[in-house]
Amino acid sequence: MKKLVLFLEEASAKAAFQGLLPRILPEDVVVHYIVFEGKSDLEKQLGKRLQGWIQLNTAFLVLRDQDAGDCREVKHKLERICNDAGKPGVVVRVACRELESWYFGELSAVERALKIPNLSAQSRKAKYRVPDEIHNPSAELVKITKHAYQKVSGSREIGKVLSHVPSQNSSVSFGHFITGISKALKQSGRWAGKG
Repeated sequence: MKKLVLFLEEASAKAAFQGLLPRILPEDVVVHYIVFEGKSDLEKQLGKRLQGWIQLNTAFLVLRDQDAGDCREVKHKLERICNDAGKPGVVVRVACRELESWYFGELSAVERALKIPNLSAQSRKAKYRVPDEIHNPSAELVKITKHAYQKVSGSREIGKVLSHVPSQNSSVSFGHFITGISKALKQSGRWAGKG
């Protein structure tokens, strides 16, 4: 039995992945979610949490929103924290700009999850065609759903229907996250016996 440990910056990500991951992971993988209180809390505590993990057959994946930061700098900073904690090679993924960008990448899933007719037609608008470049996707999603989208409850419903096939989602960072899961699982057991 393998364990996939996801280090997440907020509860909405956990809510989404609880619906998405059971549909794509092998049955012998158990998911453990460690949710922080924002990106600062994640960066402050990540190293300690990694150092204390000694279970065998464990895969690690860290996810943080890019927000206004530089995507590469955010990723390198998190990788340094993992390396300093004695866990080099932990898979780090950055949601460009926010988790909600991934929902814009598949507005048909949002339409189904929140039961909003014709919402997917919004994806044809120029400002939504490249979801990873939407300036404030969480606020935009609230706006175009007329407040039907709420971070945790909306993410929970969307995660149940969001496709795990990267070609069905126009967010590039979503595709990187999906491939990151496979990469993390291939590396599980790498830190066996190390504290």
